[in-house]
Amino acid sequence: MPDKIRFSIVGFGNIGRRHAGQILQNPNTELVAVCDIDPSAKSALPAGVAFYSGFAEMLEQTKADVLCVCTPNYLHEPHTIAGLKAGMHTVVEKPMAISVAECDRMIAAAGRTGKTIFAVKQNRYNPPVQEVKKLMAGHQLGAIYMMQVNCFWNRSDAYYSGSDWRGKRDKDGGCLFTQFSHFVDILYYLNGGITNAQGSINNFAHKHNTEVEDTGSFVLKALNNAIINFNFTTCAFDRNMEGSITIFAEKGTVKIGGQYLNTIEYQQLATATLPHINITAKANDYGLYQGSMSNHDKVIQNVVDVLLHNQPVMTSAEEGREVVRIIEQMYEGAVS
Repeated sequence: MPDKIRFSIVGFGNIGRRHAGQILQNPNTELVAVCDIDPSAKSALPAGVAFYSGFAEMLEQTKADVLCVCTPNYLHEPHTIAGLKAGMHTVVEKPMAISVAECDRMIAAAGRTGKTIFAVKQNRYNPPVQEVKKLMAGHQLGAIYMMQVNCFWNRSDAYYSGSDWRGKRDKDGGCLFTQFSHFVDILYYLNGGITNAQGSINNFAHKHNTEVEDTGSFVLKALNNAIINFNFTTCAFDRNMEGSITIFAEKGTVKIGGQYLNTIEYQQLATATLPHINITAKANDYGLYQGSMSNHDKVIQNVVDVLLHNQPVMTSAEEGREVVRIIEQMYEGAVS
């Protein structure tokens, strides 16, 4: 491994530029190449970073240690496998893929090449999530009875009109993949797997420009027998409203709240007191819309820590696959 870990990026839209910014700022990483089908993207690159409009050409001509896959959902599998075959570790944006079968092929390719897939789940780094994770890992909440997940966001017509893949069933996959897979991941990260999912989905406000649902409500059964209510919509009027997870347990109740799981909104605990956390300026801001909290600096640092210091991967490919499996299970249990 060279002194600096060399990164390349495929897909230089909003999220690809987020990766590039963090790679350029990290003293242990170097951005060597970017690929995008839009040639105007080249103008956003600093001097010394090669630009390619052809992905195969970039793989052939670039010496990099890591490939960041920041393309639309349906391209995650082919781009990841191509990067692995070219000898690179891969950092794959959410969702890891839009089917378990795709994830399985990606994991198999990583096994054959001896390379690592890093699944991007940056909300795991949110300080409120980490504090609640410590509580649950230390069994300080006792038995978990019920969890309430609320994801109430806004996605306007402009969000969909600016893309040829968002809202397309075979390219996007649905809201649970594109908007809310982070919330499925945090549910899994904190409380483990799901055994059953039943719910209802509908497209209320986006029939004219999407092929997928914009609203859903589910009841899930967890492996630890907790009952989970999972409610989501992209119809919150005018702006994102809330992203929250509330836990009702034997020894306490706690709510991670705010718009992006960025606050400890409520706590009543028998054996602990969580610190006051209210982070107000960490959302991913994409101009026309906002996404989850911006922790991509920590995502890139985790790659550094794994490759240079043999630290554990924050979110493994197997964990990314499990999130996709839960989402598949939810859609299979949904009526519309």
